[in-house]
Amino acid sequence: MKYSVLFVFVSGLLLSGCTNTVGTIELKGKVVDGGTKTVIPNQSVIIEALLQNEDEPTAIYTGEFTTDSSGCFAYTLKKVKNASLYNFCIKGNPAYDPSNQVLGLSDLNRYGKFLTFEVRPIVDFTMYINRESKTTFRDTLLVSWETNEVDGKTMYPFRIENYHINAQYGLIWIGGDVKSKIKTKVYADKNTIVHWELYRNGRHTDIIDTFFCKRNTANNVSLNY
Repeated sequence: MKYSVLFVFVSGLLLSGCTNTVGTIELKGKVVDGGTKTVIPNQSVIIEALLQNEDEPTAIYTGEFTTDSSGCFAYTLKKVKNASLYNFCIKGNPAYDPSNQVLGLSDLNRYGKFLTFEVRPIVDFTMYINRESKTTFRDTLLVSWETNEVDGKTMYPFRIENYHINAQYGLIWIGGDVKSKIKTKVYADKNTIVHWELYRNGRHTDIIDTFFCKRNTANNVSLNY
């Protein structure tokens, strides 16, 4: 689950040498691939203490660590006064989606030496669009997609290439000589569903393509219309 938090850098406290820590907890564990459960070496994790207030949680940078060559870690967490929740921010990379996992002090005290953080693998995904029709009628094509039931446009940034027609409208192509492609990333070993909506000659046509996107594979789909 993703958490929206306000990051506060307490530079004044750090520079003055003062601290609001109240003891430590020894943490040990591993970071694993959410699909294969294999360990992931050299994976960075940032820890934030979450302080509750009237408006929204405030996140205070507490420290960070990196898994070793065996995908494991050992870290001494300095507890922050009045913080009962800690957010573990697992950084993303070309192979994995960034993620957050929030744990309470009771969980860390009980299971802190047996932690397992999972990250979800991602892969490249390309959608090719080719308008073959030579009619002068200005048909309209809309494109959307979801990956593992998540809206693809919000899940990961996308880039459109060879897109000079109606670019100001976003993922809409209106008439013209269309030869475009959309490049993005989707979840690996999960279904990705592409929804094409074509408006032509007063008719609306829905085209649904479903793909199981494998890791270490060039995953793509084409629409010729």
